[in-house]
Amino acid sequence: MQYQQFLKRSQRVDIGCHPLNFQGHFLCDDPKTTFLPANPQFQSEPHPPNKRERYRGRLIAEISSLRVAGKDHLKRYILHKFRNNCKRNTIRGTFTNAVKFLKFIQNYRHSELETLRRCDIEAFVQFEQDRGMSAATLSTRLVSLYAFIRFLADEGVMNQQLLKRKIHIKLPIKLPKSIEADDEDRILTQIDKVRDKAMILLLLRTGMRIGELLKTTMQDISLEEQLIRIYESEKTGTGRVVYFGNDAAKALYQWLMKRDYWKKHLFHGPRDKAISYEAARAIFNKYVDKAGLSHKGITLHCLRHTYATGLLNAGMHIEVLRDLLGHHSLEQTRRYANLTDKTRKAEYFRTMTIIEGRKNR
Repeated sequence: MQYQQFLKRSQRVDIGCHPLNFQGHFLCDDPKTTFLPANPQFQSEPHPPNKRERYRGRLIAEISSLRVAGKDHLKRYILHKFRNNCKRNTIRGTFTNAVKFLKFIQNYRHSELETLRRCDIEAFVQFEQDRGMSAATLSTRLVSLYAFIRFLADEGVMNQQLLKRKIHIKLPIKLPKSIEADDEDRILTQIDKVRDKAMILLLLRTGMRIGELLKTTMQDISLEEQLIRIYESEKTGTGRVVYFGNDAAKALYQWLMKRDYWKKHLFHGPRDKAISYEAARAIFNKYVDKAGLSHKGITLHCLRHTYATGLLNAGMHIEVLRDLLGHHSLEQTRRYANLTDKTRKAEYFRTMTIIEGRKNR
C-alpha cells in the first residue's frame, strides 16, 4: 500500500506523443521519381561541442602550452584515449602522470623520448619514492606510464625492449576495514534526519560506492523489488543490479515521501543536482563523531567493506558477492574471504585445544 501511495503522489502528467507516418511523408510509389539535390543553405550546421568535446579541446590546448619534449607524442596519445572512450578521470590521470614524467626526463638528462632507457624510468621511480610517494600511487603511475610507452613503441617512436622487463612495485596486501557490529549500531542510532538515514543505510545494504549512489536517479530505483540499477559504474564502466533489505527500504520510502518528487536525483541538493561527495562525507563523519568513534578511522567507504564482510559471514558465495560489488577480478573479492575465514579459525582452535591438552597433563 505504501508503494502505491508513493506512485500516486509522484504521478506526473503524460503529455503524450504523435506517431510519425514516415512512409506517407518520405516515400513515393513511383520508383522513377527523382529528388532534387539538397540545397547547401539548408544543410544542417555543425552541432555545438558537447561537454566531452570541450574538455578534449581544453586538454589539447594545455598540452600545446607545455614546454617539454615529447608533447606532440602526448597529444596523439591523449586523442587516442578519447577515441577509445576512456573515462574523463582516466584521461586526466593519464595526462598528469605523463606530464610529470616528461618534465622529470627533461630536467634529468635533457633527453628525447626516442632515446629513453630503462635506467631513466628507474631514476623516475627513485625520485618519486624520495618525495614520499606511497607504493600504491607509484604503482598506479607506473601502469599509466607503461601504457604510454606501449603506445609510442607500437608507433615505432620508442624501443620495444622497454616493455620486456618492466619495473614493478611490491604492494602491501591490506585487509579491508569493516565496521564492528556494536559500532555500526552506535552510528545508526545517532542519525536524526530522514535523508541521511536513507543514504547511509543504502550504502550499508547495497555495497554501492558513494559516487554510484549519489548519481542514482529516480528512474534507477524499484522500491517494490528493492533494487537499484547501476547502468554504468563510473569506476569500472560496467553495469550491475544491487538489492537492499527491509530496513533500507523503509528508510528509503520515508525519504521518498519527503523529498522533492519532481527532482531527478535521489539525493538532491537545493537545486536539481546530486549531493557532492564532500557533503556526503561530512554528513557521515558528523554521525561518527556523535557516536564517539572518530578515533577508529571509520570512513564512508568502510560501509562497503562492512556490507561485503557481513554477506560472506552469512554464507554468501564469493562469486555472487563479486558480481554484487562490481569487481572485475575474483582476487579483489578474496580479500574479504581472508577477513572472514571461519574454517581457518575453527581449525586453529581445534589444534590449540590439542596442544593445550598436552600441556595440562
